[in-house]
Amino acid sequence: MKPLKIDFVSDVSCPWCAIGLASLERAIERLDGEVKPELHFQPFELNPAMPAGGQDITEHLTQKYRSTPEQQQAARDAIRERGAAVGFDFRREGRGRIYNTFDAHRLLHWAGLQDADRQRALKKALLGAYFTQGRSPADHDVLVQATADAGLDAARAKEILAGDEYAQEVREREQFYQQSGIHAVPAVIINDRHLIQGGQPPEVFEQALRQIAAEA
Repeated sequence: MKPLKIDFVSDVSCPWCAIGLASLERAIERLDGEVKPELHFQPFELNPAMPAGGQDITEHLTQKYRSTPEQQQAARDAIRERGAAVGFDFRREGRGRIYNTFDAHRLLHWAGLQDADRQRALKKALLGAYFTQGRSPADHDVLVQATADAGLDAARAKEILAGDEYAQEVREREQFYQQSGIHAVPAVIINDRHLIQGGQPPEVFEQALRQIAAEA
């Protein structure tokens, strides 16, 4: 099997990141026995200046993209359909608010130092908490529960959230990817060389991974 290092640069409040991860996982399943993926989750904040308590999602999208409520509903419907196609469940009513995700990224960084599979489980738990259950990724109780659901030490997660551990490391990683030209997510970087941008269908990821593995 060809080893593939996969850096998945994303935010837990990004719906296309949830779709992209589900698609990537399907592609990896189809390539079972052909490649040996090493999946690492890297931080990216869509709204790093978002204050505590967040912002109403309709207000936020109107300000950021100048979109109308009707356009936003059409986008939610399209996202929900794309998610369903790859097995990810978006709430029909969508998100009520948008939140700061920095603490979630601190926990993901810590999880990655423990075990890659646990980091992946935490990422999926956080995406599910926000997009499927409608819970806040800025809420420490939600973060601790996601940590426990991922099989990680919930008590240690509480300690991390109570201070500023891994804050510098997360900021450094964010800066690295921004300086590398990553300004939208998801961004999937294979073997530190090949970039796949956006929440692509499984077929696109499968073809790209197979080609990169063949060239490696």
